[in-house]
Amino acid sequence: MNEPTLLPDDDADGGGKALTIGAVCDLLREDHPSITISKIRYLEDQKLISPKRTAGGYRLYTPLEVERLRTILRLQRDEFLPLRVIRQELESSTTGAFSVANQAKQLKRAQLAEPPPTRRYTGEEIASTTGAPPTLVRQLQEYGLIGERAGDAFDETDREVVQTALELSSYGVEPRHLRIFRVAAEREAGLLQQLLTTGLRSRNPERRREALEALENLAALASHMRHLMLISELRQIASP
Repeated sequence: MNEPTLLPDDDADGGGKALTIGAVCDLLREDHPSITISKIRYLEDQKLISPKRTAGGYRLYTPLEVERLRTILRLQRDEFLPLRVIRQELESSTTGAFSVANQAKQLKRAQLAEPPPTRRYTGEEIASTTGAPPTLVRQLQEYGLIGERAGDAFDETDREVVQTALELSSYGVEPRHLRIFRVAAEREAGLLQQLLTTGLRSRNPERRREALEALENLAALASHMRHLMLISELRQIASP
């Protein structure tokens, strides 16, 4: 069934004029040139949106539905999130209002107030559980990318670093190339420490808790900013 692009104003539903699927597609095309009516229908099939229907069966999208669509498309395009994760995040919202930046920050928010993982791995265990060759584990340690603690003890974060480094190695990325990530992380951590050093060192539990919460927020914002800068640079590289 071909749906019209325009319907009477009295089809609007709360908070603004409702749009047909064709009008929504046209509206989104400026930011998402590849968007199609089929794509919007697919997102509905995946239960990410649920537009109302007219008596004739035509879909109608409120401004809130259109904003929700923008968020879904941007989370897919800029954050590379699968639809399953996006649906979970949207369903967890109690307000119905969504912000791409807020969603992304929440997903990247580290639980710094929680106790760090206590499990420790040996180098052999890291290699066997990730499939990485022992030489890769050793090189990552030599370049200061894993195993900051004394002795041959690695934590879960180290294990994930090895797993990621192994995947990067298939693209020709070597441990020495990864030093830039460590240096950048150290600089970011240093900046955040300067901003919150008084609260983090406080003996007042409440003040320290507030500082840790602020640190989590700042870390998420910094992570999101870094991601956006990378996307901006990569778009220039990818441009014909």
